[in-house]
Order: sequence, then C-alpha cells, then structure tokens
Amino acid sequence: MTYRFTWNILWSGQTAGWLLQGVITTLEISAIAWLLALALGLLSGALRTAPALPLRWIGAAYVEFFRNVPLLVWMFFWYFAVPPLLPQVLQDWLLEHGAEFWAGVVALGVYHGARFSEVIRSGIQAIPKTQFEAALSTGLTMVQTYRLIIIPVALRLIVPPATNETLNLLKNSSVALTIGVAELTFQTRQIETYTAKAFEALAAGTMIYLVLCLTVALLMSQIERRTAIPGMIARGTGES
Repeated sequence: MTYRFTWNILWSGQTAGWLLQGVITTLEISAIAWLLALALGLLSGALRTAPALPLRWIGAAYVEFFRNVPLLVWMFFWYFAVPPLLPQVLQDWLLEHGAEFWAGVVALGVYHGARFSEVIRSGIQAIPKTQFEAALSTGLTMVQTYRLIIIPVALRLIVPPATNETLNLLKNSSVALTIGVAELTFQTRQIETYTAKAFEALAAGTMIYLVLCLTVALLMSQIERRTAIPGMIARGTGES
C-alpha cells in the first residue's frame, strides 16, 4: 500500500489547538522546573564547595540521591507516592490545580537541580582561590563572599554547560506525559490516536521540539557572548 501524507490534519479542526496547547504546557512546565532546578543547583553547588565538611556532605547527598534515580521514577514518586502524605488542604489544592503538572515540575526540578549543582560546582572551582581570599580579607563573611562575588562570577562561567542542562530539561519534559501532563508529546500522541496519522503528528512534534531547542540554544549563546570573562572558562562537569 502507498502511504498518503495528509499534512493538513495539523492545522484543521482541533488538532492545531492541541499542538498549541502542548507547546504552551511544555514551556510552562520547563520554565518553572528550570527556576526550581537553578535555585536547588545554586544552593547545593555552593554547599559542595563550602569549607565546612558537614555542608559539603549535605550538598553531595542531595546530588547523589536525586541524580542517580531515573527521571521516570521521580515522576511516578511525586505523582503517586507523595500526595497522600500531604495535609488534606494541599491535596485538595493539587486536585484543583493539576496535581500531575506540579508533580512533573517538582520531578524535573529536583532531578535537574542535582545536575545543575555539578555545573555550578565546576564554575565555582574554576574561580581562582585568590578571589575568595581577597573577599574575606576585606571583611566580608563567608555567606557574603559567596552571594556577592563567587556565585555571580560562577554564573558567568557556566553558561555553556548550563545551556546543555537547560536543553536536557526542556526535552525531558516529555517524560511528564507518563503521569498525564498534556505537554507536546502527549498532544502529538493524541493527534495520532484520533487521526491515525502517526508520521504527520510525530513529525510535527519533532520539528517543534527542534525549533524550541534551537531557540533556547541561540538565546543562551547570546548570553554567553555578553557575559563571557576573558581568560576564564569553567572545567568540564563530567556529565553522566
């Protein structure tokens, strides 16, 4: 049999609306999870380079615990296991505001937060120790030194590896379909189910992901050029 391509299914009827909603949901869950991941990464990355050994242990424990469990397992854990343990008022709020969406946000956030932590740690360790010592010699406390000098410089150094993690987070948002989040991959599968046109539906999803990722990469490259510090580059993060 000769396959007949029917590309107009992508913009006829309700399929175009499904695709648009999928893109919006993908961007929403990715953006919120990215903010959570960055916050957790900054905190744990700083802890992993702290002079106090107990703080380094705390940072290392977070990274090893969340990084070494598959993302899919975290999706199921935060969606099926955690909500029954919450107070009833929070359970009710989640039911009214999309429990699957927020479970996906937290799963992506804690998982990629551990990976961001390693990126940030490498950026901090790329900063000469003399900057740290000079800051302390001016009378700044340890917390002030990290907040005002070390972290701002490290953030400028880690843009290239942070770009990779940002793209990974965006792509990994597709795993949220397993708990019912109606993101882009979920919607392309829905289109395929209703139209029996798997190639057209999945090709559309593929191209949309490609455009989204290229856009993010372009924006991050612009940020990299604007924030680069001549003569300084972060060491590799040893991604696993």
